[in-house]
Amino acid sequence: MAVFAEEAVPPATALQKKAAAAKKAKVKAKATSAKTSKSRSTLASKTSYGQRAGLQATHDPLVLKSSAALVIDQDTHEVLYGKNQQAVLPIASLTKLMTGLLVTEANLPMDEKITITQDDVDTEKGSRSRLKVGTTLTRGELMHLALMSSENRAAHALGRTYPGGLEGFVALMNQKAQSLGMQSTRYVEPTGLSSRNQSNASDLAILVGTAYGEPSMRELTTSPDFQVAVGNRTMQFNTTNRLVKSPNWDIGLQKTGYISEAGRCLVMQTKIAGRKLILVFLDSAGKFTRLADAERVRRWVEARPAQLPLVKPVISSVQLPAAKRVIS
Repeated sequence: MAVFAEEAVPPATALQKKAAAAKKAKVKAKATSAKTSKSRSTLASKTSYGQRAGLQATHDPLVLKSSAALVIDQDTHEVLYGKNQQAVLPIASLTKLMTGLLVTEANLPMDEKITITQDDVDTEKGSRSRLKVGTTLTRGELMHLALMSSENRAAHALGRTYPGGLEGFVALMNQKAQSLGMQSTRYVEPTGLSSRNQSNASDLAILVGTAYGEPSMRELTTSPDFQVAVGNRTMQFNTTNRLVKSPNWDIGLQKTGYISEAGRCLVMQTKIAGRKLILVFLDSAGKFTRLADAERVRRWVEARPAQLPLVKPVISSVQLPAAKRVIS
C-alpha cells in the first residue's frame, strides 16, 4: 500500500509576518476608533443643554445639583433663592402643566371618551407607553395619567382632541404663556418630548402659581396612584414624584420631567416652615438629585425661616398671578 507524504507548507517569511501583523493592528485600531467615536457621540447625545453650557458648575451656597433653581415665596413673590433662573432650557414633561391647565380652563366634558390613535405614538424619542393604540379612556382619566404619571400618549391625545386640533392647541399654549408674562417660554407640542419646548425657572414659577389656582390641577398632580379599566383589565399607574407620599412634605402641586436634553426637572408648590413656596429645579444630573435638591432647600428653609433670604438672588421678585381662593 502506497503511502503519500503530506505536502510541506513553506514557512512564512519574516516580511510576510510583519505585513500580516501590521494589517491586523490597522484593523484593530480602526475598530477601536469607531467604537470610541460612537461612545463619544452617544455621550454627547445624552448630555443636557445645561451641562453643555456649563451651568451645573455654577457655584451656589446650597451646592444644588440642578443647573437652574428658584425658590419663591408664593404670598410675597419674593425670590428667596436663585441659580441661573433666567437660563432658557428644555423643560421636558413640565410642559404637561400647561397642557393640563388649558384643558381645565376650557371646561371640556371630562367624561367624554377619547381613543388613543397612531397619531399619539411618540415619533420624537420612541418612548414606550402602556396605553396601546385603540385604548379608550375618558378625558378626565387621560388628564389624571398625564399629570400624575406623565403619560405622553395621554397628554398628546388631550391636545389632539382639543377644539381646533393639535396645531390650534399648541398655538394656544404659546398664547397663554405670553398672556401670563412667560416671555422666555415656547411650546411646539403638548407632551414635552421635544427639546424645543423651552422655558426658564422664572417663567415656570409663574406657571406653577397659575396652575395652583385650579383645584383639579392640585388634586391630579398630587395624586399618589390611580387605576383605570382598559378592556377587561385594570391598570395601576403611580406618581413620578415619590415626595408626594412623604410625610415630611406638604405638596400642593407638582410635576416632574425628563428627556436627555433637559436633564431631571421638578416644580412644586409646597409649604415649608409655615411659608407657601414655589420650587423650580431644572436640569439635575442624576436620577434622584432633583429630589435631593428639594430636600436641601427644605432643610435650609426650616433651619432659618425668619432670616430668609440669605442668598442674594439675581432678581428680587417674580410677578406671580393673584391666587384664587382655596376652599378647604
